[in-house]
Amino acid sequence: MSASGAVVNTRWARAITDELARSGVREIAVAPGSRSTPLVMALAVDGRFRLRVHLDERSAAFFALGVGKVSGTPAAVLTTSGTAVANLLPAVVESAQAETPLLVLTADRPPRLRGADANQAIDQAGIFGSFVRASFDLAVPTGDDPALRHMRTCVSRAVGAAAGHPMGPVHLNVPFDKPLEPVEGPVDVSPAPDRDPLAVSGRPDGRPYTTIVRAARIPAGPELDDLVRRLNTPRGMIVAGPVPEPDRVGPEVRRLARATGFPLLADPLSGARFGSDAAAGSEVDAVAGYDLFLRAPEVRAALRPSFVLRVGQSPTSAVLTEWLVEQRDVPSLVVDGGARWKDHGAGATDYLITDLADTMRALAERVHAAASTEWADRWVALDRAARGALDDDGTRLHEGAVWPELARALPEALVFVSSSMPIRDLDAFAVPSDRRWRVYGNRGASGIDGIVSTAFGAAAAGGRTVLCVLGDLALFHDQNGLLWSREPDLAVVFLLVDNDGGGIFHMLPIVEHEPEFTTYFATPHGLDFRHAAALHGIELRDVTMDGLAREVAAAEAARRTVVLRLRTDREQNRTRRAELTDEVVRRARAALG
Repeated sequence: MSASGAVVNTRWARAITDELARSGVREIAVAPGSRSTPLVMALAVDGRFRLRVHLDERSAAFFALGVGKVSGTPAAVLTTSGTAVANLLPAVVESAQAETPLLVLTADRPPRLRGADANQAIDQAGIFGSFVRASFDLAVPTGDDPALRHMRTCVSRAVGAAAGHPMGPVHLNVPFDKPLEPVEGPVDVSPAPDRDPLAVSGRPDGRPYTTIVRAARIPAGPELDDLVRRLNTPRGMIVAGPVPEPDRVGPEVRRLARATGFPLLADPLSGARFGSDAAAGSEVDAVAGYDLFLRAPEVRAALRPSFVLRVGQSPTSAVLTEWLVEQRDVPSLVVDGGARWKDHGAGATDYLITDLADTMRALAERVHAAASTEWADRWVALDRAARGALDDDGTRLHEGAVWPELARALPEALVFVSSSMPIRDLDAFAVPSDRRWRVYGNRGASGIDGIVSTAFGAAAAGGRTVLCVLGDLALFHDQNGLLWSREPDLAVVFLLVDNDGGGIFHMLPIVEHEPEFTTYFATPHGLDFRHAAALHGIELRDVTMDGLAREVAAAEAARRTVVLRLRTDREQNRTRRAELTDEVVRRARAALG
């Protein structure tokens, strides 16, 4: 390509970025590279984007994922060609499974260099397979007006698909031929008199070239009436699992629980566990301790529902999931708005694909309290038993004790919780309350990769300090994510629960098999993360359970990134957790007589 080719590249790249901005994209995570030069330069001069640079493509992708998770608007990750693209797969998988919007922009070599032994050229088109909602392999830049119009439409469609129903990842592959750098001096990209102004400059009113509207989906009147009839049952219950829009869905689920009088078992990522108003019509908005007291066979047997309404994904609690499977002959309705099937236990008798928040709201407006007094009282008694046992835990010698301490320290918080034990401990030991907590996590594929970077992305979208609770292996997996701390407007307080290895495996039967257990599962590493923090200019402070609330509150108020390390003992954690579970079960049995 000649200098005129550079003009074509520049015009093409600026048209792409123009459509991204018109479609609402604002955050761009850039991983440096040569082939993406036209897009980087176009984004840099546009003025409508916040560009953030990271040296690791995987961390950049998880950052963009975090932005989308909290904002509901897709952020973009931009990479060069080759293996840089392959490094995006973990975040793409999480985006797909969690139904989180994510736009993947990958620069590429022109098609003639694919499969021809050209350097850094791999087959990028379709590389993410079935995990993406849509995949677009754009043409090589050209000055042709029809091609420009088609390209603008593709960009509009890509953003629309990422933000659609269901939300998820979309891949936009953009090949560029050389020269990649813009020509010296100003480049005139305005349309010539004989050019189509829509192709070169887009719609005149600032709208996307193609505006994609997805109408709200809600059951029709007769279908709603049928659902209301199903909810008219004496022993109904609601199980709220993780959802893509917890801030929108959670309050409506609580509203429906109050309208029906049904017990609500709310996952930490459902948006329905925290922020409830206990004075709005029921003594208990959500049940505490179900992950603990449902371990007792006689308690499980005493809780025989007549109808189960399950909202969103399967719950985090394996115990609750097992109990739901035991109710497979009970009428059970799964309500979900996503594309993936959310019933791996095969217990659903009915499955409704709809808009979760709107449907919950419509049902709450139509239904009347149907739960029997005896049924509701049984759950209230179990809730009180669990709360009492947890409140009386004076030892705090288990990792789950961090959550009551954090609740005391932070009446309001934006929380990102890691997979593995932190989310399980939050589920088991964090009592539902009116704490104004917004809780997010990577529970789509439940990996521990990318936790640090996703937390920083959540901070970018949330506009406030994020509290991220994670284990030592999760921090190890995404140490590179600490580089995001150099962004001046981002602050994350990392509570590092450091048990020197895979503490979650101590909860499995394999713990009894030594020496193989320690060597191949617990895998103690002996690493001191103080050095990793120092590499990025971050302070790491050791804290104790006694000072945890004070330290976290002070760090959150300081609005700067810090690592607070709480050292724990895996075996002590397992033993005390088992003792506390036994105490909850004992009190639950007594409560049921």
